Amino acid sequence: MITAEQNDLLTLVEGETPMGKIMRSHWLPACLSEEVAERDCKPVRVRLLGEDLVCFRDTEGRLGVIEEFCRHRGASLAFGRNEDCGLRCLYHGWKFDINGKAVDMPSEPDHGKGLGDDAALKAYPVEESGGFVWIWMGSREEMVEFEPPVWAVAPLDKIAVVKMQTECNWAQVLEGSIDSAHSSTLHSSDMPAAEVDGAKATKTAWPRPSNDKAPRIKFEKTDYGFRYAAIRTPILDADKNDYIRTTLFVAPYTVVIPPNDQYKLAQMLVPMDDGNTMFYWVAFHETKGISQDDWRRFCGAEVGVDIDENFRKIRTLDNMFLQDREAMATGNFTGIHGIPAQDMAMWESMGKIADRTKDYLGVSDGAVAQFRRMMVSAAEAVRDGGSVIGTPKAGRKTKNSELISFEGMIPKAGDWKEASNQTKRRNAA
Repeated sequence: MITAEQNDLLTLVEGETPMGKIMRSHWLPACLSEEVAERDCKPVRVRLLGEDLVCFRDTEGRLGVIEEFCRHRGASLAFGRNEDCGLRCLYHGWKFDINGKAVDMPSEPDHGKGLGDDAALKAYPVEESGGFVWIWMGSREEMVEFEPPVWAVAPLDKIAVVKMQTECNWAQVLEGSIDSAHSSTLHSSDMPAAEVDGAKATKTAWPRPSNDKAPRIKFEKTDYGFRYAAIRTPILDADKNDYIRTTLFVAPYTVVIPPNDQYKLAQMLVPMDDGNTMFYWVAFHETKGISQDDWRRFCGAEVGVDIDENFRKIRTLDNMFLQDREAMATGNFTGIHGIPAQDMAMWESMGKIADRTKDYLGVSDGAVAQFRRMMVSAAEAVRDGGSVIGTPKAGRKTKNSELISFEGMIPKAGDWKEASNQTKRRNAA
């Protein structure tokens, strides 16, 4: 349980809030590269931290992310013509390049050549890596060097991404991502217990070697946030082994999730504004992996089937996520198709911003409690003029390529930290 003031510090990102400052001190994903794959493509609407932007790739292949609304009369540039190295507003033809500069104003004498920089739109620095377009929304003076994400170790054809908008605050989405206990219940039909030696992946399910619904949580603070182990009793050799799943919280918005035998997993829970979050779920592997189509089909996140072209859900809170009570009666635990939709039904049912003053946390909520303590303290530090969590100034040294989670059996007397470290060393070899 936290106070109302602490809940605001944790959740609010718009304007000059401490958590907004934290987010702006990290590179943020604006959209998928596939959304702006072609030169002179359709502009893509982007909403981040309460700001409305558009992303586009110009005639020369350069990416730009600028304010959405024309500097002239405020019409949306999402309708604009992407041509001749700029976005041209349909209203009066004003055109803006990737740097936000007004390069043509046909409704003005001499095409506005005398108006200068006053007509410019805000533009953000852009990088492209790992199938994403990234932007820096903070101070240019404090901009940190861009570092490719953890999945950039894999080739692009071994990276599959689910993108979905969820209509609630980023913090309750992230708390769901680091909550290992819920997977044994909420996702029990998609992650069934089975007599296997570790987490497996099929096209329809992820069998896991434990039916233990009450994991013991052990955690360790790190320079990037924290990592924790969910320790369960396995089905096989329960007297000899523990089943371990380690999850990494990479402040402020990334979670590296335990892998299965086919691909590794990471999530980004990126605030669009105080009450909406863009949910990204990345499956990747250096050699194995899963195809983009299969990944989106498995997750119930196919464009045109489960979500629209703007990645908004067909299953929503208003239609009760199309919950199938007949399927529930015949064995499906939730009656909701797709792991992300199951999660979102729970997150959104809490309201736009969950009231954590009423929470009653249990022992299995150890990672959630740690996240709240860490990020409230991080927000307080920024409010009081301190350094930003997860940045080099705050002591982060771990590279994204070194972020490795672990899944598997260890002897009961074994050390979960050492098991995770061995995985890290094997990957580095």
